[in-house]
Amino acid sequence: MKTLYIDCSMGAAGDMLTAALLELYPEPEKIVGELNALGIPGVRFVKESSVKCGITGTHISVTVNGEEEEESHDLEFHNHDHNHEHAHDNGYKHCYDNEPHYHEHSHANEHKHNHEHSHTHSHHHSSLHDIDHIVRRHLTLPQKVQDDVMAVYQLIAEAESHAHGIPVTEIHFHEVGTMDAIADITAVCLLMERLSPDEVVVSPIHVGSGQVHCAHGILPVPAPATAHILRNTPIYGGNVKGELCTPTGAALLKHFATRFGSMPLMKTQAIGYGMGKKNFEAANCVRAMLGETDDSEGEICELSCNVDDMTGEAVGFAMEQLLDAGALDVYTIPIGMKKSRPGILIHIMCREADKETIIRTLFRHTTTIGIRESKLRRYVLDRHIETVNTPYGTIRCKVSSGYDVERRKYEYDDLARIAKENGISMAEVLISP
Repeated sequence: MKTLYIDCSMGAAGDMLTAALLELYPEPEKIVGELNALGIPGVRFVKESSVKCGITGTHISVTVNGEEEEESHDLEFHNHDHNHEHAHDNGYKHCYDNEPHYHEHSHANEHKHNHEHSHTHSHHHSSLHDIDHIVRRHLTLPQKVQDDVMAVYQLIAEAESHAHGIPVTEIHFHEVGTMDAIADITAVCLLMERLSPDEVVVSPIHVGSGQVHCAHGILPVPAPATAHILRNTPIYGGNVKGELCTPTGAALLKHFATRFGSMPLMKTQAIGYGMGKKNFEAANCVRAMLGETDDSEGEICELSCNVDDMTGEAVGFAMEQLLDAGALDVYTIPIGMKKSRPGILIHIMCREADKETIIRTLFRHTTTIGIRESKLRRYVLDRHIETVNTPYGTIRCKVSSGYDVERRKYEYDDLARIAKENGISMAEVLISP
């Protein structure tokens, strides 16, 4: 199984993840060129060599209209109220790339709102809807990458909404910070699509410690938005003072992680180091390792239980939750139970490391009062994803091989999307020249 392991022992930010994944790709300069050709307004990516604690890696510099953004990826929200007067004279510092440092904003402006917004400053702000418009209408990205970008942004917006106590629709991101974050998020999502790992394992995340100075005042580390995103995720503080994990980094990890834990037994084929800006006693980097984990002859757990008092909808929901919790496979069999009642036998296949989580999920989402466990060995074909070009666009194809056989299966989501967009059948997509 193609596995990506991400070591977050010094936290994570969008640019650090971009740089680490870029080092795993065989043609990094080509990807940088593609990113610069996307047309993100005013944005330019520059790949630079960087050394931390004697280790050489890559730093990605993102400039917006020629200037490198120095704000946190904790994107500033802007809320408009009506029928009031207020005066700003704000000088605040933002946290960025693991350490807080100053970014001065000096407005000495009066804003009057009488259902007409009369601003005497030139700042523009973007809503989630505006960002969706940029990503889906202006950037030449595969559909899956667009969906991943917006899913990550949704995590950030929901976290900011929760932290500031206002609806998601009231969250407006600062213009320059928005472009910088779109750049980081898009780069990571595109690289993940190109690398196409079958599994993404993320280490426990070092979030830093102490306090951080942001637009809204002095906040504890992790910042409220980051803490909200990383709920139910293994994190720790450590002795490093400052913000090591930004909301953007947290959202990217949360979205792509198959599971969180220690490095699995794997044969590494490529290693990437994505460097931050600051220097610490420990190497300030995200390390990404791409390789193969041997599931072909591994021992797995089979958990099962019988239920006779759940609706079909409830069983279906439970199956979804079990798969989200890390189950390798979930299936049901109709059975006859005592007192001649029809019932359902639920089978779950999982790794030993995920067994406790699966058991808790099974008890939570089903009516069973007992679970059986068996140990099994399984044999699987090696799998990887290829991209096939058609007159209608690219289609992902899963190629499975081993034991002297090879099978190819086109991704249903891609076939269905193309068929709907062109008003044809899925069979016609497959036979297109």
